[in-house]
Amino acid sequence: MTASIDPDRLARARVLVVGDAMLDRYWFGAVDRISPEAPVPVVRVTREEERLGGAANVALNVKTLGAQATLLTVVGNDEPAHKLQRLLEQQGVATVLGHDPQLYTIVKLRVIGRSQQLIRVDFENQPDHEVLTAMLGDYERELARHDAVLFSDYGKGGLTHIPRMIELARAAGKPVLVDPKGSDYSRYAGATVITPNRAELAQVIGAWGSEAQLHERAQALRKQHRLDALMLTRSEEGMSLFDEVDGADGHTRVPAQAREVFDVTGAGDTVIATLAAMLACGVNLREAMPIANRAGGIVVGKFGTASVSYEELFE
Repeated sequence: MTASIDPDRLARARVLVVGDAMLDRYWFGAVDRISPEAPVPVVRVTREEERLGGAANVALNVKTLGAQATLLTVVGNDEPAHKLQRLLEQQGVATVLGHDPQLYTIVKLRVIGRSQQLIRVDFENQPDHEVLTAMLGDYERELARHDAVLFSDYGKGGLTHIPRMIELARAAGKPVLVDPKGSDYSRYAGATVITPNRAELAQVIGAWGSEAQLHERAQALRKQHRLDALMLTRSEEGMSLFDEVDGADGHTRVPAQAREVFDVTGAGDTVIATLAAMLACGVNLREAMPIANRAGGIVVGKFGTASVSYEELFE
């Protein structure tokens, strides 16, 4: 049983999500034959669906849980950007959107046949200039109105200013959560907590041969970058939190929530969004981790990028 959080307290919590927003498109269809042109299935598309992806899905997860969410991001000046904005408005997510005409709004198109993903097609471009330059002022203004800041880094170039943003948030006394990407974690220095998965952490500290080796390397990384905590998501092995308790290395672990895994897409988004909402309520990391773990366990039982409601989490 997960300890419950008062819904009124959660409704007052405000999370600012900063990062790379995307539009997830799904084409569903029937697969009845193989193409005569190449050995590939022919999908006769019967239904299309669009969902929020990337940092937009993280913000949606915060909102679905019952907290307030604001998404600060830069998108293109194109059809997917307008669709993204409409979806965010429909879901009640506040937005501070910068529009850059040289940027393609990221679209991930997934073609689904017989309940299986057959192919994913990505539409994006790498910006040749700084896309967030003009938004630091917006960030500082929004920072004052929110209780926690969540950086959703997908390595798409939208978080070039993250060291300065973290510095401003910590100076304002706000907890800072980062879903990291890449092998250079120095840019996340000073954050409250980062939440890598096993593959992401191994990219930085190398593959570990034992729990003791993992603990040693994770704590060394945490201290090197002045992080309050590092929370490792371990799929079927649950989660581990590496922190400091009374001046000594601390570690706590929660087992995975046993349930059927249907789709792991976006599970990390749900975990960090739940963690951010809890920290925005004033819950500490050790209390928040099992709640986030439960949310992740629920969302992998759903198809595609999904979210978890207050009722599902605390039933």
